[in-house]
Amino acid sequence: MKIVALVGSLRKDSFNKQLAYTIQDRFTDQFDLEVLDLGVLPHYNQDEELNPAEAVVEFKRKVKEADGVIIITPEYNWSIPGVLKNALDWLSRVDKVLIGKPMMTAGAATGIMGTLRAQLQLRQILTALQVKLLPPVGNEILINQAADKFDGRLKDEATLKFVDEVVERFIHQIKE
Repeated sequence: MKIVALVGSLRKDSFNKQLAYTIQDRFTDQFDLEVLDLGVLPHYNQDEELNPAEAVVEFKRKVKEADGVIIITPEYNWSIPGVLKNALDWLSRVDKVLIGKPMMTAGAATGIMGTLRAQLQLRQILTALQVKLLPPVGNEILINQAADKFDGRLKDEATLKFVDEVVERFIHQIKE
């Protein structure tokens, strides 16, 4: 099984990238996870959507060929980062590779609410894009106080257990 991760942070050591790599490490025997680089994508421009840059073509191909997509987002100004919105805009145009694609969302932040507001907005966007989302109840990976829970990878045992349970449900959703 092939899954791609879209991480809304470009920062090398972001907690959200650490979460993606934690999932990659923990589920290596169940699926291949590739963390895609959103920083290589040009700004979405409708004038270029029919003849996009090679980085966009390759990005869309990887998402299209994936069995599922995990979006892991920080929260910037109560919203998703622009780099993630840009990636979703490219994916939603012309060949619309996200329609019907199994997806799950997650996010980590240093505040008490985790990425609640960003993920609410993300779910609105993904609903418009007609993806197959895990239902939010019991599947909301909103990691708060991330500075205390990460050390290169997610280390908090209770949070790891919950992340594992949600990822297992996501795997089941893909196989349905």
